[in-house]
Amino acid sequence: MKKLVSTLALVMMSSLAFAQAGTAVKEAGKATAETAKRGVEETKSVVTDAKADVHKAKAKKHGKKAKAAAKETVN
Repeated sequence: MKKLVSTLALVMMSSLAFAQAGTAVKEAGKATAETAKRGVEETKSVVTDAKADVHKAKAKKHGKKAKAAAKETVN
């Protein structure tokens, strides 16, 4: 009888341990997914900023060309 009780207790303890491990794995997976999402959002932000900088530089260059062309036309 003692062996049966101790075996049942051992089985119950191992089941609880597996359940806790499963929960921990799920939580770790969620945390990893959230971190990856943040990384993607940050990357998109950096790319958007870079595109804006390129656009600004091109606009400045075209502005200078237009200003020079306007001076030539006046003279």
